[in-house]
Amino acid sequence: MPRFAANLTMMFNEVPFLDRFEAAARAGFGAVEFLFPYEHPPEAIAERLRANGLTQALFNMPPGDFAKGERGLAALPHRFDEVSAGIDTALRYAEATGVRRLHLMAGLADPHDPAARDAYRRAVTVAAERLAPAGLDLVLEPINGRNMPGYFLNDFGAAAALIRELGLPNLKLQFDLYHCQILHGDVTMRVRELMPMVGHVQTASVPDRHEPGTGEMDDAFLFAELDRLGYDGFVGCEYIPAGNTEAGLGWFAPYRKA
Repeated sequence: MPRFAANLTMMFNEVPFLDRFEAAARAGFGAVEFLFPYEHPPEAIAERLRANGLTQALFNMPPGDFAKGERGLAALPHRFDEVSAGIDTALRYAEATGVRRLHLMAGLADPHDPAARDAYRRAVTVAAERLAPAGLDLVLEPINGRNMPGYFLNDFGAAAALIRELGLPNLKLQFDLYHCQILHGDVTMRVRELMPMVGHVQTASVPDRHEPGTGEMDDAFLFAELDRLGYDGFVGCEYIPAGNTEAGLGWFAPYRKA
């Protein structure tokens, strides 16, 4: 049975961020993820995890100025020093929270630009190598252009090719079922093909990014397929509740932590 992680950036927005840990645990989740923890001290995040018996499944490295539209720095030439500083910051939060995998956002850049491709390859390589001594995986996530126009890493094949090319043992694919369906379709065959390199999975319904079971995909089939493929990691619930978060958790009942 999949192990679901509530995404606290999107879910339980009825309460302030630090109170969402308790809300997720009360709803039956055993793990959480979120986009960024950096507005709060690492000790505050760690305390909420401990107090509520939660595992930190994932978070993103610093993305640049997210409020001003930046969506990562890795593919941006001349921003490597900021990428490097962000790795240091993320490692401090990783040590405090016990997370085992971090996502490096690529940024807004042309995937055909040689300078952007070189910058991204360098950033990915350095980040993975610096995470390795701490026993952490680096995950890369292709993101569709409807939700994030201009995002550099917008193709699952390109992400897989880079992971194979670099051959770093702690470099993995973040397979978001929602993004894959919008970018390519044929989700089941793609997850079967790419499962050996998958380090984290995320889910949301297509097309509206609401609760699983409310869109065009057979989400329950895909969750069962993850079991059939032997995936034992977390499935991050990176969806936008259509209404009240708890009222929309009917889909979660068969998977709820006892």
